[in-house]
Amino acid sequence: MLIAAILFMVVLGTVIFNFMSPWTFLELGSNWALIDFTVLVTFVICGVAFVILGLYMVWWVYKYRYVPGRLAEYEPENPKLEARLTIITTIGVVVMLAPGLVAWDQYVRVPPDATELEVNSEQWKWSYRLPGEDGIFGFAHNKYITFENPMGIKDGDPYAEDDIIITSQTVKIPIDRKVKVLLRSKDVLHDFWVPEIRAKMDSVPGMVTYFWFQPTLLGEFDVLCAELCGRGHHTMRGEMHVVSLDEYETWLGAQLTWAEMKAGAVPLSPQALQGRSIAESNGCFACHSLDGSRMVGPTWTNLWGSTVQMEDGTSLVVDEEYVRESIAEPDVKIREGYGPEMVAAELTDEEVAAVIDFLKSQVQEESSEQVESVE
Repeated sequence: MLIAAILFMVVLGTVIFNFMSPWTFLELGSNWALIDFTVLVTFVICGVAFVILGLYMVWWVYKYRYVPGRLAEYEPENPKLEARLTIITTIGVVVMLAPGLVAWDQYVRVPPDATELEVNSEQWKWSYRLPGEDGIFGFAHNKYITFENPMGIKDGDPYAEDDIIITSQTVKIPIDRKVKVLLRSKDVLHDFWVPEIRAKMDSVPGMVTYFWFQPTLLGEFDVLCAELCGRGHHTMRGEMHVVSLDEYETWLGAQLTWAEMKAGAVPLSPQALQGRSIAESNGCFACHSLDGSRMVGPTWTNLWGSTVQMEDGTSLVVDEEYVRESIAEPDVKIREGYGPEMVAAELTDEEVAAVIDFLKSQVQEESSEQVESVE
């Protein structure tokens, strides 16, 4: 009797926990509602089967408990019971598998208008590649991987020169645009997973796997590895930012191409890139150039740390104090040859610091030119 009561409490507690559990699905952020439906069907069928079998066990333990003088009855065959169990089990399995097969067929049937994103996995980080203006990936293979060429891009392939390389652990995707994800592994088996997107696929050494999705929710989502890939597996994390098309194009324009990376282009730090975005959104580049050309205001190229002449005949060094004052009170100190055209910008201390970081990044060596990108 005690065992039957314990089994009943296990069944009852499991059902209660299912409906009161703090762990639920994250908000769906893609077109894959069918995957959620498939999981729900599996939960319901398995849950109902668990409850029925659990209650049967309670009944059997109670009914056939030991009673002095009662003898066990041997019944090796029960064709009617076996037939019922076979039919019920078959129906349950078919109902569980059918939505999954439909979902899988759609999962790997990529729409022709999908853009491509290559995801490279290695212990224990992600990196990304996007096709350039030609829309075609250059050929890549693990046999070409070197320290200078971590993605294994074939040298001399003309299609590879404009490929966009993203070594940051953050990648941005425009909302509502279909994306085909191509997966490559540099070392062992990994699994690319974004829970809100409901998308995951093994990244297998020696082959290219793929799936597609269409993001429908703006936000910043975790990229996780869903395959045990070594001791640092738990640290293999990144972020996927689903953003507006305008923000995506601004971000994309600040990335390195493979040709620029080979030429030694220096990527910006995340804070400097944020400063570039702040400057752009506040209209700074309408008056200040980044290529040394003269505009309404002085160029930002090589401005930081330089000595400049002021309208009153004095000179000063462009440092943090001067930049902060020029942003908050642009009419206090006017550069020689320029008028008081600038309007004060209302920026926080953190935003000003980011702009200063970007300004510092525009100091170029005579032998090379810096190209903006995300680190």
